[in-house]
Amino acid sequence: MAIPPTIRAGDTVTWQQAASSTALHEAITSADWSLTYYLRSQDGSGATAAGTAQGEGWLVTIAAAVTATFTPGQWFWQAVAERNGEAVTISTGNFIVQPGLETATDGRSQTRKDLEAVQAAIRTIVAGGAVQQYSIGNRQLSRYRLQELLELESRLKAQLKREEAAELMANGLGNPGSLYVRF
Repeated sequence: MAIPPTIRAGDTVTWQQAASSTALHEAITSADWSLTYYLRSQDGSGATAAGTAQGEGWLVTIAAAVTATFTPGQWFWQAVAERNGEAVTISTGNFIVQPGLETATDGRSQTRKDLEAVQAAIRTIVAGGAVQQYSIGNRQLSRYRLQELLELESRLKAQLKREEAAELMANGLGNPGSLYVRF
């Protein structure tokens, strides 16, 4: 088992890291090596998680108090085994941090927020309440035309449908695009 692909901020996260080997096929086990996971977000914040020996591998835990400080978005990790001043990267990867709903003000995805804003702008234009373009002195402001908003709405709906399908599959509910027929 490896680090989960998705972590919710505020949750305790635990996984097992199996024993590995160096490029010269020397065994890297918990008997001789210590293991540290270095975690970094795109904004530069980070954390570390130390593995504790379990069999030949390690059990790694990130406490809820630590994940509560994680900023939502993509994070990167590097698993480093160390022994007597020698350090070996045994694996790397990334994961997504989702906001904890107990602290988040809004559980909607950015795509859903954008779609709702575009739909509100379309309603405003259709109702006649939006000025398309205006000038004040030497400054000029132009807004989206209705056709541009309709195209953007279509793209956002398709993107949201892909996100929702991925979420269903991640939750083990299957691919909504698959249709099975029994005779």
